[in-house]
Amino acid sequence: MSPGASGLLQSWQVWAGLAAVSAALTSLFAKLGLQGLQPDVATFLRTLVVVLCLAVVLAASGQLQGLALGSLPRASLLALALSGLATAASWLCYFRALQLGPVARVAPIDKLSVVLVALLGVLVLGEQLGWRSWLGVALIALGGVLVALP
Repeated sequence: MSPGASGLLQSWQVWAGLAAVSAALTSLFAKLGLQGLQPDVATFLRTLVVVLCLAVVLAASGQLQGLALGSLPRASLLALALSGLATAASWLCYFRALQLGPVARVAPIDKLSVVLVALLGVLVLGEQLGWRSWLGVALIALGGVLVALP
């Protein structure tokens, strides 16, 4: 691998971009996969695929060897458990919304989570955003609302 490629894989912006592309495909495939299925069943099946994929990645990278849950920080485990519950709620709601509405309108409303996480990052984690970032957050909010309107 070239030095440039190695540096590229260490860029949070590259990974965030790949996450956005993956999320877009997730929405598209989820909408297609809901045909003939209840949204909760579809969410369960999708979750099984996620678990299997992560198990393969962890096994292949050796991260499962010597993993002792009892030795992990309790605060981290609690936060991850709460994150898992929030993810489950998000996915269940998202799949129900996809079943009932068009993906081109559901996904932008779902992505208003970007606005909420910016606010929570500031309020809960004490992160700082400059005026350009706040302008971006406001434009995301406006764009989500405009796309979702009938």
